[in-house]
Amino acid sequence: MKRIITEEMLCAFRAALEREERSASTVDYYTRDARSFAAWAAGREIDRDLVILYKHSLKATGRKAESLNTVFSALNSLFRFLGWEDCRIKSLRCQKRLYSPEEKELTQAEYERLVHTAMRGGNERLSLLLQTLCGTGIRVSELEFITVEAARSGEALVNCKGKTRPVLIVKALRKRLLSFAQKRGIESGPIFITRTGRPLNRSNIWREMKALCEAADVVPDKVFPHNLRHLFARVFYRVERDLAKLA
Repeated sequence: MKRIITEEMLCAFRAALEREERSASTVDYYTRDARSFAAWAAGREIDRDLVILYKHSLKATGRKAESLNTVFSALNSLFRFLGWEDCRIKSLRCQKRLYSPEEKELTQAEYERLVHTAMRGGNERLSLLLQTLCGTGIRVSELEFITVEAARSGEALVNCKGKTRPVLIVKALRKRLLSFAQKRGIESGPIFITRTGRPLNRSNIWREMKALCEAADVVPDKVFPHNLRHLFARVFYRVERDLAKLA
């Protein structure tokens, strides 16, 4: 029987990822990468030779090894789900970076410019989102756990990759979150939502942050959600000098 990837397979794969309680971003990325491969294969029979050809075609684009490895991880997960173990491929070797280049780090002054510029531009939600990411150290995929209830109690229970951890919300941030929610008529549930009431996704946040760079005079390469998490970690460690607490 000819092995091809159908739409039904892709839908079943997504459902399987959701049953495994993968994060929403992982489900989206894996499904997208699987769909891209299926479109590239264009009905051709799937075997290891074809998958390796696809791997070489991606390498030729010049994308970073770390980025390509996420694609290969998604495909391997798809092949495992389909029972096509012979199609699985190896990740690319990545040289470990022994330092964090300062030119790529977001400084506290740059962060403050971003926050104030967003507020002056009338985008209170983005300003508060930046403050929340940097003030709590959460991942952008965990913003859905910043709820009205969490702001009231001062603690969010974040569930990520099957583990639950408490995240403290300081008093000043709590007041801003509750004030914002009240103005938007959000009485319960996630605070950072779209007009239709759905939690913001990573792509929406990414676009808004990049659009803010020029007005705030911050290099675009420095502005991405995970860099706010790095800034939180650096400031926390500078104050506490305790890696165990940071973890």
